[in-house]
Amino acid sequence: MSPAVSGALLGLAAALGLALVATRVVAIRRPRLEDRVLPYVRDLAPARRTTAPAGARSTAAVVFGPVLRRAADAVERVVGGAGSVRRRLVRVGSPLTLHEFRVQQVQWGLVGFAIAAAYGVLRTWTQPADPLPLLVACIGAFVCGVLVRDNRLSAQVRRREAAMLAEFPAIAELLALSVAAGESPVGALDRVVRRSGGELAHELGEVLARIRTGEPVAEAFDGLAATTGLSVVARFAHGVAVAIERGTPLADVLHAQAADVREAGRRQLIEQASRKEIAMMLPVVFLILPTTVLFAFWPGLVGLSLST
Repeated sequence: MSPAVSGALLGLAAALGLALVATRVVAIRRPRLEDRVLPYVRDLAPARRTTAPAGARSTAAVVFGPVLRRAADAVERVVGGAGSVRRRLVRVGSPLTLHEFRVQQVQWGLVGFAIAAAYGVLRTWTQPADPLPLLVACIGAFVCGVLVRDNRLSAQVRRREAAMLAEFPAIAELLALSVAAGESPVGALDRVVRRSGGELAHELGEVLARIRTGEPVAEAFDGLAATTGLSVVARFAHGVAVAIERGTPLADVLHAQAADVREAGRRQLIEQASRKEIAMMLPVVFLILPTTVLFAFWPGLVGLSLST
């Protein structure tokens, strides 16, 4: 490595260190609003406090926390889509807030930036080149990291809703059996939640918790219908709410909904099988059939060549 490149790297490291120290000094001298207001809020429960004691914070969180928060705010301004992210966080059942999710996006972007930068430095040591393409590649890696975290959230939503859809017929049948046996809707819901495990049971457990805190049963199920991304679960919640409000037979509604979901699952399985059948023909036509034809006709071609 030439002395000029070594000096440039040392200067860059020193500049980054000074910038980090200056940022931390500014963050220490400017306390946040919640740090100033929270000591005067005496009736706030300790579990609800968002500010941890100074000794409980890790060094990395204290040093890099303000920088990550400002970077998360910048990502929010550039990317947008706060409403979509909030809905997906609710649908996936994540305890993260929007700001915490943006911080995670920044962290994923920094990991991508670090990988691209490390590759660029190693390549520069072996083959000196123009640093501008490497800088563009590092910025692209940061953007890719941010987008990959967003795509992973969408994938988590799809997996969770697929699991809820698979659990729905059994949960609906259990609720119908409990109601038909003479239990109240809330009692049947409590029994099914205690005896079941899974994503849908977790959602119904949250509905049951809201009911026990005083929220009306119909409003709790309407809230479930508003937050879920599955039309089947939304119809189930609306059906339960309407049945409780108007006094219609709840067991018949649940049995009918479970039968509809099973029939929809059968139709989806048949459609998927038809698509897979076409895909299975590709290796048969382009691999197995030519090999069979070759084995059938190759001895004849060899015999003709020998006879001539």
